[in-house]
Amino acid sequence: MPDAARIPGRNEPCHCGSGKKYKNCCLDKDEAKARKARAQAESAAAKEAGASETPKAPPPAPKHNTRQPWKGPQNPRGFQRMNIPRRSGGS
Repeated sequence: MPDAARIPGRNEPCHCGSGKKYKNCCLDKDEAKARKARAQAESAAAKEAGASETPKAPPPAPKHNTRQPWKGPQNPRGFQRMNIPRRSGGS
């Protein structure tokens, strides 16, 4: 990957000499090249990790559901049910 000092800013003239801004000329090409290099590095790291076969950690234990009668019945929508009638008509 090129040094940060050699990469122009997005709004600076492109390093290829086209006269366009870097973001309109070579930014996509340079980012694609960087993505490809990262993907190759990740695949190489995955191959090395696959060769060593480190065991995975066990999944966390499920939460224990305790009965809490003081909380009352739970509404899954999160709103309390209104027991009073709605107003109708009038102003």
